[in-house]
Amino acid sequence: MSGATSNIPASSTPPAFEPPCVSVFGAGVISGMRIDLPPIPDAERTPLVVALLAIIDLQQQRIQALEETVLQLRDEIAILKGEKPRPTIAPSTLEKPAKPPAESGQKRPGSAKLSKKTATLKPLVVTIPFPDPPPGSVSKGYEEYDVQELVLQAKLTRYRRERIVTPAGHTLLAPLPADVPPGSHFGPDLIAFILYQYHQCNVTQPLLLEQLRELGIDISAGQINNFLTENHDGFHQEKAAILTAGLAVSSYVGVDDTGARHEGHNGYCTALGNDLFAYFESTDSKSRLNFLTVLRGASDGYAIHEVTLAYWERQKLAQDVAAALSAGPRQFTCAVAWEAWLAEAGVTTERHVRIATEGALLGQLIEQGVSPNLVILSDGAPQFDILVHASCWVHAERPLARAIPYTEAHRTALEQVRQQLWDLYQDLKAYRAHPDPRDKAGLEARFDLLVGQKTDYPTTIGAALKEMRAHKADLLRVLERPEAPLHNNGTESIIRGYVKTRKISGSTRSEAGRRCRDTFASLKKTCRKLGVSFWEYLRDRLGNLGKFPRLAALIRQRAAAGHDAGIAEAVPA
Repeated sequence: MSGATSNIPASSTPPAFEPPCVSVFGAGVISGMRIDLPPIPDAERTPLVVALLAIIDLQQQRIQALEETVLQLRDEIAILKGEKPRPTIAPSTLEKPAKPPAESGQKRPGSAKLSKKTATLKPLVVTIPFPDPPPGSVSKGYEEYDVQELVLQAKLTRYRRERIVTPAGHTLLAPLPADVPPGSHFGPDLIAFILYQYHQCNVTQPLLLEQLRELGIDISAGQINNFLTENHDGFHQEKAAILTAGLAVSSYVGVDDTGARHEGHNGYCTALGNDLFAYFESTDSKSRLNFLTVLRGASDGYAIHEVTLAYWERQKLAQDVAAALSAGPRQFTCAVAWEAWLAEAGVTTERHVRIATEGALLGQLIEQGVSPNLVILSDGAPQFDILVHASCWVHAERPLARAIPYTEAHRTALEQVRQQLWDLYQDLKAYRAHPDPRDKAGLEARFDLLVGQKTDYPTTIGAALKEMRAHKADLLRVLERPEAPLHNNGTESIIRGYVKTRKISGSTRSEAGRRCRDTFASLKKTCRKLGVSFWEYLRDRLGNLGKFPRLAALIRQRAAAGHDAGIAEAVPA
């Protein structure tokens, strides 16, 4: 290059260290920085060396997070420019092991779950004689051949109602049949079809309108919206009864939350349940106070119970505040009465009001029949840490699974810790299937050994183990309560359908719409868990057929029959 001079002599040696790999952003590809550090003997691991290794570990995690953010921003910029973002490349299917051949006479797994014939359909028998048989032919009976068909067509019934005038001069009109909804010109099956298509099949309102009109139904967009959001008090009451019954008969429930926008603002939906029921409730915020309010259900009460006092003590509420609140009534009918008592007792500090209210809501739950020993299984979020809390092992291990090693030694250390963790998990799973008190001490000791080991990577391995050590009681809850699963995959499976609906329909625009979305999501999932057809359930309730008992009664029947109120251990697909 003309005009340029070099300050490095030609005979100089190259530098002792060169980064073997750098990040390349120009082509949209990032190759993670890799540093091959030589082994460091224990004698040379001075405090300074250990501190420098920790700094390197922290910097690598920060670089990884920044590189991921840059890629996300590049994709967003490409979309805004009308270009295509990075393609999602699925793993190769060529490396998957071949399925073992089925043994002779053995069906494939899962084939016995579905029947070739639908037992619920009553066949219409049509006899077909052989046309023009040859002379002398002898009949050998008939061979059955089933054909299923779906009749989907509009039907208009015009009722000619007789009008009479009584001797007293009153005009009377002949009543409509009992299955016709009062004041509606649409039958119960049509309304059930609209609700089923929207809540079960995620068909949007514009597509529903188009579909019904093509079938010959004279209906407007406003009428469809009314069927989806209005006059559902019976369904709302049944949803509230599901929560009361489910909490009363369950030994534990799983809980999770997800985003739920409403009227253009961010909100949250709390989902809870087990294999007997599911319940959804959308609110504007998520906190422990909100979670307790959701658990309380339709009740507006507050109560000071022994559990309340224990909660106040555990949360370190000032003793004089607890004494002032306890020196008076123990039951409060509504928020106004509770807030009046807080003011009378001189409790005005934000923290004191929050803890006192959380305890009073907890006391109300106990008064409503919820067991103080109810296990709350969650992903470890602090707002769910009430009563007897259990944490999910999958979420506890997730920081280790997401960590990207930057040296071979780091990779080896990660693999060793993860292997130890999952070995312990498998043994805890075996303990849950066949609890033996003699195994508890050994499993607890192995947990202490796992989370107590020292590591050269404090911001990845060390931080994850420290977090597990802080939640030891929650992660080892299975040793005392074997009925509680080791993960909350079942709860995430409950909430998956809700998330799918949110992605398709977006946010709700009215309080009635948000309430109906939660109600029918709760009813649909509960029907599925109880083995009840959601379609037949809707037809039964809207047509007043009386075929199915109340879902809350079914939940209590299952629990009384000895059904294990829990979430299946198998990880859902």
